[in-house]
Amino acid sequence: QVQLVESGRGLVQPGGSLRLSCVASGSIFSISAMGWYRQAPGKQRNLVARIITGGSTDYADSVKDRFTISRDNAKNTVYLQMNSLKPEDTAVYYCRFSTSTGAYWGQGTQVTVSS
Repeated sequence: QVQLVESGRGLVQPGGSLRLSCVASGSIFSISAMGWYRQAPGKQRNLVARIITGGSTDYADSVKDRFTISRDNAKNTVYLQMNSLKPEDTAVYYCRFSTSTGAYWGQGTQVTVSS
């Protein structure tokens, strides 16, 4: 059984920074990609950033140059450094691991950007 646990939730002012972490535990084999998604109230869940096996990264246009995804393969952990946060970044953030046995999601962590 694979479990993903996110941390780093919080309330931050516009322009501030926050770092999310997601640790995977259990029987994990051949991780092909790690990613972060977010879902705002009343909206669908969308990709924020992802990093694939070779180290290549993809970002949503709305977060380019503000967010950085990174990973620690030895710890089965993926991070999302979020800088210059805006109110429109407010959402529940989910991590997702794609593996040879399927895709797994974290439970979500709330990020609120407000003055």
